[in-house]
Amino acid sequence: MITRHLIEQDLELHRAAATPQEMKPRFDWSDMAADHSAPASRIVVRAEDEESELNIAKIAETVGRAVTDLALARKQDDIFNDSNRQLVATIVRSVTDILSNRFESDGNGGTVHLSASELTSIIEMALVRQNAHDVAKSLLIRHKTEIARRGRNGSDKPLCRVIRRNGEVVAWDANKIEIAVRSAFLSLGMDSSPAKEISTALTERIARSGQEFIRIEDLQDRVQEELMRQGHYKVAESYILYRAHRAHLRLQEEEEQIRHEESAQESMIVVKRADGSSDLWDGSDLRRRIEFALPGLDLCLSTDQIEHELRRAFFNEMTEEELRKTVILNAKSLIERDADFARFAARILLTYIYEEVLDWNISRDGVDALGAAHRRAFKANLVRGVEIERLSPQILEYNLDRLAEAINPTSDLDFDFLGIQTLYDRYLIIDKTGDSHRRIESPQLFWMRVAMGLMVGESGDREEKVIDLYRLYASRRFCSSTPTLFNSGTMHSQLSSCYLYKVDDSIESIMQRGIAENAYLSKWAGGLGGSWTSVRGTGSYIKGTNGESQGVIPFLKLHNDQLVAVNQGGKRRGSGCAYLESWHNDITDFLELRKNTGDERRRAHDMNTANWIPDLFMQRMEA
Repeated sequence: MITRHLIEQDLELHRAAATPQEMKPRFDWSDMAADHSAPASRIVVRAEDEESELNIAKIAETVGRAVTDLALARKQDDIFNDSNRQLVATIVRSVTDILSNRFESDGNGGTVHLSASELTSIIEMALVRQNAHDVAKSLLIRHKTEIARRGRNGSDKPLCRVIRRNGEVVAWDANKIEIAVRSAFLSLGMDSSPAKEISTALTERIARSGQEFIRIEDLQDRVQEELMRQGHYKVAESYILYRAHRAHLRLQEEEEQIRHEESAQESMIVVKRADGSSDLWDGSDLRRRIEFALPGLDLCLSTDQIEHELRRAFFNEMTEEELRKTVILNAKSLIERDADFARFAARILLTYIYEEVLDWNISRDGVDALGAAHRRAFKANLVRGVEIERLSPQILEYNLDRLAEAINPTSDLDFDFLGIQTLYDRYLIIDKTGDSHRRIESPQLFWMRVAMGLMVGESGDREEKVIDLYRLYASRRFCSSTPTLFNSGTMHSQLSSCYLYKVDDSIESIMQRGIAENAYLSKWAGGLGGSWTSVRGTGSYIKGTNGESQGVIPFLKLHNDQLVAVNQGGKRRGSGCAYLESWHNDITDFLELRKNTGDERRRAHDMNTANWIPDLFMQRMEA
């Protein structure tokens, strides 16, 4: 049964293992191996990049140090007593027997290579056989601490990066998972051998998911699921209770720290809320936003310095919106000091986006609740999008619960400020039906909506295809064009990026094809490229009116103004390019369309122009 005493003992064990060896009492544990000889086979132990021949005295020293750590954790003074010496001697004999039986039965008779982790597992097995589960746990914690001191080997890209509670980002390490699971088994006095299989299965699941980041709480949830999936229910129950006790202890420590912190009066300002009320703002939410934004960044300022910079230009009686804008602008201004502040500022903005879109508050719910908040808001916001006729009802025909489970908010952490600001300003769907406009998509909900819109006509397992495409979007390995991102899954799923057209030499074609139809396409974010060469030049005869043409320039001026008037879904200005071949009578005036001087009635500053040079022209030039 998990108790407070057991948790406190575990904490003490970790502290004892982390204490430098020279600060602990020293005993001659190696003497316990004097009566034992090494196995007949030559065994070489590999630790890091070093190899050394198996030394029985070192095994005795390893077990003895685990016994010492356990005794120190229990505040025991009599460590080098008969009972502990007898235990170390027994374990040395048992390990020697295990090694002899294992390698002599192979019949090799030569040199056998053994990793340090494998040797630790054999010592643990011998301890478990002697019912010394507490010493085995102490051994594992020592081994884990030594791995942490050495750091991660190799330059290979890690499978996944783990965000710890203090914001530190560390590489995925399957050994640490295995050690943690072994400790859970040993706490119940059970055989810990299934830990290897659980660690391997969990690592494979993470690899298949394609996640780049995972928070430590989410990782521990996955461990619980894997324990239950493989039928270790009692261990899973113990693990859950242990986590709950540890969370309670951390909460108590945080509350104690808050009680002892001096709240400087000058750090508090009066802020006007949206409902007209006012209250004192102490900056606690700002500190939480900074904690959220720091993981994995190597910034040139300390946390206190960053908070000081973000508080610049604060004043009493400022509104919530003014406070938000000031914090974001101050974060943005730090980018010139350090390139990593681009991602820092993006994450600060992200916290405000989450609060706008999700039923989530950084002070009330904390970062650990972000995954659940995304899953909870996913279906509700899709339903709202359909209600206000921004999204297609077909979107709701998917298995939304399955899609919600695939959403990974940690993918937002690699956005820089420009990327997240552009997403917020142009791409996220806005609910404009209420008194105040509100976005109903966060970046990950946006990627999922786009993927759903693109797969709506697919057959078979549509959800699997949506999830595969979503993961490509979320990992930034692929991105669709802007019209697709604007319109996928909406009531008008116009997904094409560019349209080519040709204007004929008639007033009907000019006004219908060149002006009106282009306005319809521009409305839904289509880019336009058209040939105007067929339109007759200035001074040409017009049979219908017996007059002379004013040429193509006045009509291009109309096209330019149409691009300004009909922007792309209200999100960015219209985009168009007019092409004219070199032999056209108005080519000289055409090339001056974008000049800043001259008659403004014959200028088109908002449209692109291109001189279309045909092959025949170049052939005549060469001739």
